[in-house]
Amino acid sequence: MSFERKTALVLGATGVSGRALISHLEALPDWDLLAASRRAPEFETRARFLPVDLLDADSCRSAFANLPQVTHLFYTAYADRPTIAQTREPNALMFRNALPAIDAGAPNLRHVCLLQGTKYYGQYLGKFRTPAKERDPRHPNPHFYYDHEDTMFALQQGRSWTWSCARPHVICGFALGNALNLIAVLCVYASMMKAMGRPLTFPGKPGAFTSVYQATDAGLLARAMTWMATDPRCANQAFNVTNGDFFRYENIWPAFARYFDMEPGGVERVDLREVMAGKESVWDGLVAKHGLVSNPFSKVADWNFANYAFSNDWDVMSDTTKCRQYGFLEFLDSEEMFIRLFDEFRAAKVIP
Repeated sequence: MSFERKTALVLGATGVSGRALISHLEALPDWDLLAASRRAPEFETRARFLPVDLLDADSCRSAFANLPQVTHLFYTAYADRPTIAQTREPNALMFRNALPAIDAGAPNLRHVCLLQGTKYYGQYLGKFRTPAKERDPRHPNPHFYYDHEDTMFALQQGRSWTWSCARPHVICGFALGNALNLIAVLCVYASMMKAMGRPLTFPGKPGAFTSVYQATDAGLLARAMTWMATDPRCANQAFNVTNGDFFRYENIWPAFARYFDMEPGGVERVDLREVMAGKESVWDGLVAKHGLVSNPFSKVADWNFANYAFSNDWDVMSDTTKCRQYGFLEFLDSEEMFIRLFDEFRAAKVIP
């Protein structure tokens, strides 16, 4: 069987979504892989890594100057900041630096696949129209998702390449040192609470415990992004991508407690940055006792993100009808996904 060779350039390759995308693409026989990030990968891969600082225009022009083999760009890069408002400028700048440099250096570029999310619909600001549909208008509050689109739409004029946008909700997968990692937060939080002799209480708002929520498995997202980047029907389209189901934490929290062999607690709203401050010795004790990989406590979970993730006391629902109409039919059970990913963190000896 013969295949048409394609070469992917993955930006943000060491994050949850980028790592899953690389893992998926390198298992396919018709893809070659380039990846770009500021730091080297902490996992084995056949992808060739290009060191680049996306915040530096000269670094981008140098790294992406000669890429005739690249046919598909997957943009998953993200620069975290203490507040969501502060993320706009650096993330808009990174894409403004990267895309024109790649457009100039990759004459055979066919498609740009851009990773977005439900913040596109104003999900982070409070109650929003649900279920969110891709045709919903932009929220009036500025966000770098809109800046990314404006940069891409303007540059596409007169070009032959097409684009697509993936809009997942909280992405769940295996990665370390990544800010937006709900699985790492849950694993480390449960392990720490157990070590301190505490039940597994829900640390967020009471309304977040009972509201409707959704998640996106990183592997499913990788397969969806590959599909939308290669199926001609998806050209110049945006797609919501989630597991396809919904859950309430109040219903799956007992399953989390059983997994970690803990008593499930009720809601105890706390600032996890304060609760986990100065707890390095507790974590180091777990590492020594259970022979875990020696990851520093500051790296294994982001408690600022955890506070945000457990604060949405309104329904978070995206409509995935469009994905199905265009041909992507995969779905996952979110509770089963959580348990499987807990297993991955345990097998990698990140947690006891």
